Amino acid sequence: MSSPADNVTVEPASTRKFLVLLLGSIGVVYGDIGTSPLYAFREALRPFSHDGVTQAEIVGLISLMVWTLTIIVTFKYVLFLLRADNDGEGGTLSLLALLMKKTGRYMPVLFFAGLIGAALFIGDAMITPALSVMSAVEGLKLVTPALESYVLPISAIIMVLLFAVQSRGTAAVSNFFGPITALWFLAMAWGGLLHIGDDFTILQAFNPVNAIWFITHAGFVGLIVLGAVFLTVTGAEALYADLGHFGRKPIQVAWFTLVFPSLALNYLGQGAFVLAHPEAATDPFYLMYPDWALLPIVLLATAATIIASQAVITGAFSLARQAVHLGFLPRLLIAFTSETNTGQIYVPAVNTLLFVGVLVLIFTFGDSESLATAYGISVTGAMVVTTLMAFQFLRSVWGWSAIMAGGTLVPLLLLETVFLGANLLKIHDGGWVPILLAIAIMLIMWTWTRGSQLLREKTARNDIPLDAFIRSIEKDSEHAPVRVPGTAVFLTSVGDKAPAVLLHNIKHNHVLHEKNIILTVKTTEQPYVADANRVTITKLSERFARIEVYFGFMDEPNVSKALALCKKAGLKFEIMQTSFYLGRRTLVSKANSGLPGWQDKLYIALSGLGIDPSAYFSLPANRVVEIGEQVAI
Repeated sequence: MSSPADNVTVEPASTRKFLVLLLGSIGVVYGDIGTSPLYAFREALRPFSHDGVTQAEIVGLISLMVWTLTIIVTFKYVLFLLRADNDGEGGTLSLLALLMKKTGRYMPVLFFAGLIGAALFIGDAMITPALSVMSAVEGLKLVTPALESYVLPISAIIMVLLFAVQSRGTAAVSNFFGPITALWFLAMAWGGLLHIGDDFTILQAFNPVNAIWFITHAGFVGLIVLGAVFLTVTGAEALYADLGHFGRKPIQVAWFTLVFPSLALNYLGQGAFVLAHPEAATDPFYLMYPDWALLPIVLLATAATIIASQAVITGAFSLARQAVHLGFLPRLLIAFTSETNTGQIYVPAVNTLLFVGVLVLIFTFGDSESLATAYGISVTGAMVVTTLMAFQFLRSVWGWSAIMAGGTLVPLLLLETVFLGANLLKIHDGGWVPILLAIAIMLIMWTWTRGSQLLREKTARNDIPLDAFIRSIEKDSEHAPVRVPGTAVFLTSVGDKAPAVLLHNIKHNHVLHEKNIILTVKTTEQPYVADANRVTITKLSERFARIEVYFGFMDEPNVSKALALCKKAGLKFEIMQTSFYLGRRTLVSKANSGLPGWQDKLYIALSGLGIDPSAYFSLPANRVVEIGEQVAI
């Protein structure tokens, strides 16, 4: 399935749709990276605050920022990774699913790489809103120092409102945010143009030799500065994760026509402004605007940072849905907020997790300067993981040789590793926070994956082959259960075994329906499955049939709609005379069951977060029968 805007034609309707997606991508996809000028150059200058910074160092620093944007965002993400899509979907887990489908090699390594990348991204999704919004609101202190004590309360209120509107969906948010963000990029470009003429020496930043000179001559301070320089590319991972929301072409066009030029102009302007006014190094972004424009710019920056937060939030929603369908998380409630674009979703559990995490970070660190020291590790870590996975993508999907793939990606990997090393220096200043978040999230996903596997193995010991069960139940007429009218659908994860809920129904109720369907729902490694390939039907006997329903990991798993397709395939039954049987397991911890005791308890707690299977699979609520059993793990 192609992404929303990959097939753009000249018809007016298609043109309008493309422009809507283009504007929406500016608001959601680029909101995060668009707020980096607020703090990136300021934080990079901070290590030089005591001794002062030279002209060559400023030029080298701006050169490093511009070329970091060029190499990492333009080349890696916009031109390369946006093409490494899984039927229109992007992100770490989407790339993992694609590699699992295309190659059987290095599966454990790829699996853990995917978990690490996903965990780091979710950690980033907590830190980004807190840092971005506080950076913008702190501009009020320049308007009047009396507002300094209101920075934290205002930041918290903004977060409350932002997370409250998530249930309205990405479309509603992006339609509102797109024009504001476009105005923000224009304002940044204007601010840069105002001051590039202050010192045209700054134009030497286009020469990458100056960036290399800075790295080689800055010494240990240069390593610290590199951690701040990397702030210029925050949001690049969200750019990739949000691919399914808007499509490749709108994201690419937005980058080359508006986003990249505006960012480059603003960084050049900040550099020239500090060259001409060294005292402005304390807050070059705000100070380079005229006094009359300061308050409007602060308000616009605040709006832009709210939008920046939206980029990682929507990316986290997409990642959570992929994790659920790939079995890394329990079945969380996922609300679809668009009738036309299945990529636009709302995940209440993830929204709550991010909201609580953001508020804790805001009140724990207290200001953007402190939080900036904690930022960068999760972003650089996620980027390194994505680059490593991209190597296998080039080998398995595009068929490149190891030499070609390595020659292309090794320079990029070295650059990102240097940035990662620079950010690791900030561990004692708060950099432990994203690492702790990533470890916790990874532990959750690993516990759920491993626990589910052990549970399947444990229950499989009591399985009865379905064919043998059917033969025995139809042969032994003397002890056969009572035959009742209607159709019974038994959901099971193993289609060739007699479902436990079927066995319990016969044991306790002593009945068997006229027609019995063994239903298995399977998630493919493609994002979407066409209706023509949705169901397969196997007739087992006069009374039994097996149906396998296939959903892509980005599909809405609506079993009721899928079963309607069975009529076209010749299997007819009345939905109003059909009962759906589900097994409900109550899990209890047991020593020496395969997982440590604390992990047993974590798995049981996680299972409680999952939504009712009848709701997850969109089964008719008044026709569902649940039969419980207790399982020790």
